[in-house]
Amino acid sequence: MTPSVSGLAIPGLEILGFEKRQTCARPLYLASVPAGFPSPAEDYIDKKLDLNEHLVKHPAATFFVRVHGHSMADAGISPGDILVVDRAVAAVNGSIVIAALDGELTVKRLKTSRGRLLLVPENADYAPTEVAPEQSFEIWGVVTYVIHKAVPRP
Repeated sequence: MTPSVSGLAIPGLEILGFEKRQTCARPLYLASVPAGFPSPAEDYIDKKLDLNEHLVKHPAATFFVRVHGHSMADAGISPGDILVVDRAVAAVNGSIVIAALDGELTVKRLKTSRGRLLLVPENADYAPTEVAPEQSFEIWGVVTYVIHKAVPRP
């Protein structure tokens, strides 16, 4: 059975609420980590980083979604990833959004072209969806962060 929220089918998404229970402060080192050549690490911490403050700008308007499916793989969004979604951020052309189209939630890139509104996947195996004026359509929020586990490669 496909899960639903308020009558909307959610075949590829699992919605998770945000509730700040406690601060999640972790060490933030002053030195950045180069992705090129290794450099000696600095032995001191600049300050504490609270992941809630870093990832959630509008707590009352933020929710999380767990992704199922591969339609956004080329945007770095994979099955099992958690998306941080902010309803207070305005969607613009090129935003990755959570949208409800005819009663189904989806994550896609929002594109406007020549007066047409498109929900565009980031995987060549999937086709874009044009949103017709007669369709039921609502943007639930803009994806602001993608949380995923670093996976070792052989």
